[in-house]
This record gives sequence, structure tokens and C-alpha cells, in this order.
Amino acid sequence: MATNNGYPTDLQPQKNAINPAPPYNQGPVIPGQGQVPVMPVPQRPAGCPPGLEYLTQIDQLLVQQKVELAEVILGWETNNKYTVKNSMGQQVFFVAEENDCCNRQFCGPLRSFVLHVQDNMGQEVMTLTRPLKCGSCCFPCCLQELEIQSPPGNPIGYVIQNWHPFLPKYTILNEKKEAVLKILGPFCSCRCCADVNFDVLSVDESTKVGRIAKQWTGMVREAFTDADNFGISFPMDLDVKIKAALFGACFLIDFMFFEHNK
Repeated sequence: MATNNGYPTDLQPQKNAINPAPPYNQGPVIPGQGQVPVMPVPQRPAGCPPGLEYLTQIDQLLVQQKVELAEVILGWETNNKYTVKNSMGQQVFFVAEENDCCNRQFCGPLRSFVLHVQDNMGQEVMTLTRPLKCGSCCFPCCLQELEIQSPPGNPIGYVIQNWHPFLPKYTILNEKKEAVLKILGPFCSCRCCADVNFDVLSVDESTKVGRIAKQWTGMVREAFTDADNFGISFPMDLDVKIKAALFGACFLIDFMFFEHNK
């Protein structure tokens, strides 16, 4: 099997007549053409999955969910879409949910999903997969989880919910399913005029190393939409695959606590 820097070429995103680009593809974003500024492509270090070289140069991400008029006016749940920017406001990724209508309407925020993460050239660089699981804390054997793949089809990390009677808790696992970090959220995720913070901690929970924050977006938007903004911070020198796993954790947290039609 041919390889590219240690990654099989058959795992690379491909576009052809048999498997055309899916509808979530945005195509290349060209600066100066009425589009948002994009982050320049940095050099990819050895061992970094293709497309994740962007994460090697940053310690913060801003995830902005797009407002869908069908959800605001009709309350009809649509596939989520997000833009992801760095601290300078440059677009890094575009994220689109792939799901069917029945799953969205009947399962709501508990639904399983596949999120396709594309770079600014329209290439899929990550796939985030959430299976359908029970949403009740009374069933600790069937908790939420998320798999992060990069390139698509190649798992590089996992987010696993830990059972707790009243606090949101998660473990970040590497590709070998070894615990690397913990995430601890607040007792109440409903706060008016304030951010909701989920702290990223060391495995023993003694040291804070980062944060996933659901940002307050204003009274009108909070009241009438479920389109949320998140800020993600992590150490600059953190392993790029673990950065990708924290990035994935943001979406699991969004669906579990904030993806409710107002």
C-alpha cells in the first residue's frame, strides 16, 4: 500500500465521478474575493496527519455555528454548520453535519452524527463520529462518546463521557485509547449574560491546561436560536492529535448541553 509520510494514500480524501464531492463541500476560499480571510497553510511537520498542520501554529480556536432561518422561524432542525477561526479572525476550518431528517427531528440533540471538517481548499481533513447512545445519567454503561479521524477513516483520538451524578465529565483518549486529559464542566450549563466554561485538566485533575467555553452571544440570539459560539484554548506545544480531540469535544458538548431549539 502506498503511503504519504506514514499515512496510507487510500485514506486521503478523494473526489471523482463515482464518489463526487458531497453537498457540504464549500470549495476553496480565496482571499480578496469577498470571503473571510483565511489562515495561511503552515509547513506540515513529520507525524502530523494531513490538514492538521494548522493546529500546530495556534493555541486558540473560535467555533461559530451558522444561524439557520428554518430553525429560527419554523423550529425545524437542520444540519449544523460551523466556521472555525484562529485568534486573528482567519478561517481555519469549515464543519458540516451529515445527517438524515428523521434522526434530526426525532432524536434532537441526542442524535448520532457525522461531522465533516474541511480546510480552506475544501479538502476533508477530519471526520467526527458520534454513535447513538442513551442520554440519561442513570445508565452509566451507555455514555456518550466521539471518535476523531484524520485522515477520514484513521482514528487519532476519542472523547469519552465519564459517569457523574451531576457534573459533566469527559476523558480525552489518544489513538491507543490511553487517557491523556480530562474535561470538567459546571453543575449548571444555563447562565445568563456569562460564558459557560468547561475546564481542560491533567489526567489526575490537579492542573488546568486549557478551556472549552460556550460564549454568551447576546439576549436575542440566545433566546431564539441554538446557534452557539465556542472558544477553545490549549497549550501551543500540545500534541496536534490531542488538539484535534479537544476540538471534537467542543461539538459533543454543544450537542449535549446547548443544541436545544428555543
